[in-house]
This record gives sequence, C-alpha cells and structure tokens, in this order.
Amino acid sequence: MNDIRNIYSSIPVDIPKELIQDILITDSFKIERIVSKGHSSPEGFWYDQDHNEWVILLQGGAGLLFEDAKEVFHLKPGDYMNIPAHRKHRIEWTDPNTETVWVAVMY
Repeated sequence: MNDIRNIYSSIPVDIPKELIQDILITDSFKIERIVSKGHSSPEGFWYDQDHNEWVILLQGGAGLLFEDAKEVFHLKPGDYMNIPAHRKHRIEWTDPNTETVWVAVMY
C-alpha cells in the first residue's frame, strides 16, 4: 500500500539534536530526512563516509565545509550537491531561527 507522506510533517518544536530519519532503504541506496536547527558538526569532527551522498536543502540555511576547500559553501533552499565517498566534510552552521530540512540520498 502506498501512503502519502509529507517531508515537512511531524517536525518537533524542540530539536535538541539533529533529527535523522530514514525515508527509504534498499540494497543500493538510502534516503534520509535530516532536520537541523542551529546544529553544527562538533569541533574537529569530519564526516568521512564509505558511500556517495547527494543532498538537497529544502528549507532553512546551512554552511558546509570540505576539508580540501578554504571556503564554506552557503546552502539555501533548492541548493543541492553530490559528495563523493571519503571527501571529508562538516556542517559549520545551520539556521538557528528556523528548521533546516535536508533530503540526503546515500548510494
């Protein structure tokens, strides 16, 4: 049975830590909804993932930094990018005044 769901529904008022929810998992990829509000990666922490990740920012704003880049990429609604496996990156900031909603596809 196909259920209609909404990417913006069921977002809690208080988000003490970044909210990561699986939307769909198959043998070859995973889709997640990520909700942030003023969250960032811990100091000195870098994501170093074994999989590629395609991410789109749907609401809010965020700063994404790659270890091999000197500038922070400022993402706004509608911006998306592909992050190859093992390209180290971190979230420098997310909008503290509104929920930042992402969809990430890991493949």
